[in-house]
Amino acid sequence: MSRIAPALALCAFFALLSGPRAAAAQTPAHKLGRGAANLAFGIMELPAEIAYEHDRRGPLYAASLGFARGMGRFVTREIVGLYELVTFPAPVPRGYRPILSPAYPWDLFD
Repeated sequence: MSRIAPALALCAFFALLSGPRAAAAQTPAHKLGRGAANLAFGIMELPAEIAYEHDRRGPLYAASLGFARGMGRFVTREIVGLYELVTFPAPVPRGYRPILSPAYPWDLFD
């Protein structure tokens, strides 16, 4: 547990540095913050998809389709988060937009 706390604090720092509502301003710091947030909190895709399917189609779909979609989106968010974390020093091309929508995992529950 003592190794996890500094890593989560670092992720939270970069996420706050980048600002969740500032996804339109694309800078290396925003890309680093998005990548760190997606790696640290990508698991939030799982309950978000389960809740979405439960509200839309009921508990049976939530347990099956919601879980499967949540796992797929979780893996995708982790891969994209790693990509953004590793490539943040590269120049951000003009017109670059976040790969995932929403850009930050905590915006899944808005």
